[in-house]
Amino acid sequence: VDQTGDVMGASEKTRNVSDQFKGRAKEVAGAVTGNSDLKLRGRAEQASASLRQSFEKLKDAIKL
Repeated sequence: VDQTGDVMGASEKTRNVSDQFKGRAKEVAGAVTGNSDLKLRGRAEQASASLRQSFEKLKDAIKL
């Protein structure tokens, strides 16, 4: 990891995309099975990942 934190930033971005995908999969699985709790957890996971991704974008913008 260099001093600018670029490696960690890429790692966080990858994690956010992965979490969004998993959240979407949970939401779809919940919708298909009629499990509203799973559907809501999927939506929450997507929202959390989206928020983290927005924060990463903000940090990148500040670096410029």
